[in-house]
Amino acid sequence: MARNPARPLSPHLTIWRWGPHMLISILHRVTGDGLAIGGGVLFIWWLAALAGGEASYARFVDLMTSDATGRLNLIPALILIGMTWAFFQHMCSGIRHLFLDTGAGYELKSNRTGSLIAMTVALALTVLVWGFILTRGH
Repeated sequence: MARNPARPLSPHLTIWRWGPHMLISILHRVTGDGLAIGGGVLFIWWLAALAGGEASYARFVDLMTSDATGRLNLIPALILIGMTWAFFQHMCSGIRHLFLDTGAGYELKSNRTGSLIAMTVALALTVLVWGFILTRGH
């Protein structure tokens, strides 16, 4: 099929200057998928441990919280911190979309500012929650 030179080519990502509004759009999709898949796996694992009896549930709790010496297990901690950030990022991005749905915030400067605020608030909420979790036992 021959291209009509009188018609413009469709824009491609390489001609657009990347900005926070593009990043937050991608993060919203990624965090939504991550929460659905990762959260679903963790939830099913938790339910299976709960149904498996007291010993099975105690093993799950031990694995997801701390080792025998009382230190936090690094891999489960990173997964849970990541899930917490994904939750807050997805929530803040969704709230931003509620404002956009009213027709406000589409100007370039306000869109950029709203995107940066959503990402900053999500990170701050994650730090606050995990700061509380990690310091309450000491």
